[in-house]
Amino acid sequence: MPTNEQQANEQRPQSPPAQQLDGHGTESEMTPRPEYISPTYKAAGKLEGMTAVISGADSGIGRAVAVHYAREGADVAVLYFSEHEDAEETKRLIEAEGKQCLLIVGDLGDESFAQEAIKRTIDKFGKLDIVVNNAAEQHPQESLIDITADQLERTFRTNIFSMFFLTKAALPHLKAGSSIINTTSITAYRGSPELLDYSSTKGAIVSFTRSLSMSLAEQKIRVNGVAPGPIWTPLIPSTFPEEKVESFGESQPLGRMGQPSELAPAYVYLASPDSSYVSGQVIHVNGGEVING
Repeated sequence: MPTNEQQANEQRPQSPPAQQLDGHGTESEMTPRPEYISPTYKAAGKLEGMTAVISGADSGIGRAVAVHYAREGADVAVLYFSEHEDAEETKRLIEAEGKQCLLIVGDLGDESFAQEAIKRTIDKFGKLDIVVNNAAEQHPQESLIDITADQLERTFRTNIFSMFFLTKAALPHLKAGSSIINTTSITAYRGSPELLDYSSTKGAIVSFTRSLSMSLAEQKIRVNGVAPGPIWTPLIPSTFPEEKVESFGESQPLGRMGQPSELAPAYVYLASPDSSYVSGQVIHVNGGEVING
């Protein structure tokens, strides 16, 4: 008789059909839709009474983390760039778990927005325990020559500047036991010829995570990261050509793409007291690829 895990894996698509989305992509337009929470996941109140702010939480990994956090007992402020329909669905899912959700739309590449987002979070919930820096964008190019100065600055502003801005704004409200969790990527460790600027930001996030963990150790604020491999999110069909989307994730040792639901428990662990002796580390959730570092 198959186990719950085997049944869940059988239900997950091995690879998506060829498709192309424009711009940032909308989760409701994806086929198949990403799985944001596994049917086998069992909550245990690990984040009861906490408040989290999560950037890029309208869809994909951010949505999965937000819903898991709500199921574990946390209220969530969802920061997003422009996808209102996706954000409203995330809010619905959080509230279905019996928790409060605050939607905040804007560009985290602008420091003033990061400051306003934290202010609104504190005004709404009165406290802040968890910061998840997850917002990102990517723009594949065949050559370094094709990366314009505008693209370079945009990618760095969204992917790494935003982490400095949001964390800096949040720090006065964090206390001993608080957690900061940064989303890096497998590309930070193995590189990517088509994502030079994106992978560079993800490498910077690894260094930011390690250095900030040392900086905040005395305050007992923990800082860690998660490095996803090929995960099925709107970023994939909105930025890669159809033929690459069709075989997405097949080269991994486990032979398939991952789902956002398979990442979110790592974020739960890093935010909860279960990881009280873990700081400056990166958890690799990548389908079995061994990454040194």
